[in-house]
Amino acid sequence: MLNIIWLGLIILSVVFGIITGKIPAVVASVTESAKFAFELALGLTGIMSLWLGMMRIAEEAGFVRALAKAIRPLMRRLFPDVPIEHPAMGAIVMNIAANMLGLGNAATPFGLKAMAELETLNPRPGVASNAMCTFLAINTSSVQLIPTSAIAFLAAAGAAHPTDIIITSLVATTFSTLAGIVAVKFLEKTPMYRLPKPEVSYDVQPAQ
Repeated sequence: MLNIIWLGLIILSVVFGIITGKIPAVVASVTESAKFAFELALGLTGIMSLWLGMMRIAEEAGFVRALAKAIRPLMRRLFPDVPIEHPAMGAIVMNIAANMLGLGNAATPFGLKAMAELETLNPRPGVASNAMCTFLAINTSSVQLIPTSAIAFLAAAGAAHPTDIIITSLVATTFSTLAGIVAVKFLEKTPMYRLPKPEVSYDVQPAQ
């Protein structure tokens, strides 16, 4: 789908360039944009390596697990249908803790495992449970304490103080996460989205 969108944008640019007689400007813009993208990507290599290395050290030092332990009581309230000792809860906690530290690569496997484990608790296989929707809402809200990628982009682009974004990002992610949680908890209680109670089937033994 993204390939189709990008192809459409390129074709539209060429068509309007021909119509307006600004094909040279279009060609020059493409050349300058390609040059800037290459320079930006090259600059990101060192910055991203530094931040990911620091986050990896924090992970190996047990900081991620310490953070996961700290947020576990909150997870009990957000996911009341998931037993606290179930593997799904452990994967959820580790995923959110990794995301909070900007460890996207480490968070992804935990997120996939969390969804797989939540499916084992799902009384309606194939239909997203309340716990699944809550987990997806939290991930979509981009909960993050350290915006590693944003800092790297700003530094690569030559920003004088790239870390100044930390406070504003923290405020933004707090409100987005709260909005996501409030929305999903509200919707799961509304008649339109409330899941019906699963049908329980009983095996009836034939009379002897």
